[in-house]
Amino acid sequence: MGPLPKRKFSAGRTHRRRAHDFLTPTALAACPTCGKPKPPHIVCPSCGEYRGKAVVSVARPEAEESDEKK
Repeated sequence: MGPLPKRKFSAGRTHRRRAHDFLTPTALAACPTCGKPKPPHIVCPSCGEYRGKAVVSVARPEAEESDEKK
């Protein structure tokens, strides 16, 4: 049998110990091309550009394409 604690940890001690155990929100930066928020150092998911160059071709939704044909 492994080691066990001799006494119960109080709630205050437990809360102080766990004060730094939380998730931090992901940082977002504005895309310089389209202005939408994106994670830094990553290709923009909305326009497909990275550092001013088109890297990925992004498929546009059908609703936008049908509006342009009219």
